[in-house]
Parts: sequence; structure tokens; C-alpha cells
Amino acid sequence: MHRLTANPYLLLTLTALFWSGNMVMGRGIRADVPPIALAFWRWIIALALVAPLALPHLRSQWPRLRAAWPVIVVLGLLGVGGYNTFAYLALQHTTATSATLLNSFIPIATIAFAFLFFGKRLSRLETAGVVVSLGGVAAIVSRGSLEILLGFTLNTGDLWMLAAVTVWGLYTVGLQKRPEGVHPMLLLAAFTVVGLLALTPAYAWELSAGRTINLGWSAIGGILYTGIFPGFLGYVFYNAGVAAVGPARGSLFIHLMPVFATLLAAIFLDERPYLYHFVGIALVFAGIYLTTRRQPA
Repeated sequence: MHRLTANPYLLLTLTALFWSGNMVMGRGIRADVPPIALAFWRWIIALALVAPLALPHLRSQWPRLRAAWPVIVVLGLLGVGGYNTFAYLALQHTTATSATLLNSFIPIATIAFAFLFFGKRLSRLETAGVVVSLGGVAAIVSRGSLEILLGFTLNTGDLWMLAAVTVWGLYTVGLQKRPEGVHPMLLLAAFTVVGLLALTPAYAWELSAGRTINLGWSAIGGILYTGIFPGFLGYVFYNAGVAAVGPARGSLFIHLMPVFATLLAAIFLDERPYLYHFVGIALVFAGIYLTTRRQPA
């Protein structure tokens, strides 16, 4: 089990699986759970799960955590307070297909920010991998039709999703500046506290506007799923994976989300997969292989 969880590529693949379900869930329960409420309670659940693992390290590592408070605040606002809130807002107004396509630009944003802030460049093989993988995503979300792809237009939800993409690209690159010597669980807990502090006034405003949760089994199950899998395990796995392989390579696994979304829809929604799904999946895996394969020194 330890060897499995120590594999960064497995961790990043599981993250994409959990987050694919998050997109489907966010769209599916949008009528019962308002977007900021979903983000708020998701992180309450995640904090409850991470706190027992984080508290034993708090006393000994508090000086390091306190010294890095500007980084903690920025990453908490971006990764916890920003990305999912913007994504849930987007899913109120746009289709899951559009959100998936835009979300797949995260690796491009991450690469751009990594170059802008740290001067990091991709090799030719890694660049080819990103292009091939992005082509696979385009094949899936456009249903193999160039006309659909060229006819893609932006609405309010798409703009929220672009904001989410930008925020996540910054968060991924910013993980390179996380404080050394702080336990990952304590770091995630600190990010979560910062994000919840930012979400609290926004949630209060949403409640004052009369938008409340319509409690039912679907709403409760959806909130629990987003808190446990995408919220807790997804962030633990993503942070560990990015720490091991770097932001540009790690963010490429976001391209697996349309792949998993297609498979999940076929299994749980009886949606029939078509040829373009398999072409897109093959291109995504080919792109990830090109980007992650060992290169000669």
C-alpha cells in the first residue's frame, strides 16, 4: 500500500478521477446546493478529516508555519478559497462539456506561470506531449466535430471557469514555494483554514440572498463526496504528486478528467461511448506518456 501511495503518477491519476466526479456532482446537485454553500461545507468536511492528522505536528512546526504565513495565505486563498468556488459558480451557468474543455487548459496556464515566475521551460518531447494530450481533450469534448469546436463560445459560466483555471495554475506553481519542513497534513489544514475564512462572509451573503441547501439524500451525498474525495484525498494526492514531479508535468494529469468523465457517464448514466471518445482517450494517454517518460541525460 505504501508503494502504491508513493507513486506520484498514481496519486495524480486518482486525483483526476476524484475531480472528474466533483465536476459531475457539482453540476448534478446545482439545484439543491448553491455553489458557495457546496464549497464551504466541502471544506468543513475536509478540515474535519485532516485535523486529526495535522494537530500532532502543530506544536513542533508552528514556528515554520508562522514564518511562512504570506505563502500560506496566498495558497489557501487560491487553492481552497478560489478554484472550487469559481468552478461551482461556473457549473451554475455552463455545461459540463464547456467546463471540462476550459478546465483542460490548466496545464497550459501552469506552464505559462512556471515560465513567467521561475523561468522553467519544457523540453520538445514534453511540449509535444502537452499538445497531443490537449488534442485528445478537444476530440472528446467536441464529439469529434470540428464544427462544434470552432463554434465554441463563452458565457458567464465559461468566464467563471477561466477564472478557476487561472487560479489553479497559480496555485500549482505556488506549491513550489511551500514552506520546507512542514508536514503535508498540517500544510493542507492551514490552507483549508485560510480558504474557509475567505468563504465564510461569501457564504453569509449567499444565505442572506435566500439561497439555502435543499436537504435530501442527493444533496447530503454530494456534499460528503466532494468533502472526502475531491476535497481531502484529492488535495493530499495532488500536492504530493506535484511535489514529486513538478507543476508542469503534474498539471498535465488534469487532461485525464474528460477521460474519466466519459467512463463514469458510461457506467453510471448509461451514456454510450462513441469512437471519438476512444480516440481522445488514446491521445490523452499518449500525451501523458510523452511528457512523463524518462529522457536521456
